Amino acid sequence: MGMSLKVYEVDRWGSARVLREKGEVVPLERPADTDRFPACECARCSSGPAAEQRP
Repeated sequence: MGMSLKVYEVDRWGSARVLREKGEVVPLERPADTDRFPACECARCSSGPAAEQRP
């Protein structure tokens, strides 16, 4: 299943301009581990049920 991607920029007044026209992209089956964001370390995320589920 493909996805489409269009890149545009919006200024502070709400005007938009296209930086890259719509194009087809193929999503990865599984991103490499280096492409993931690190786990959040804030106080809210590092305590409670969500913290217990982290590897």
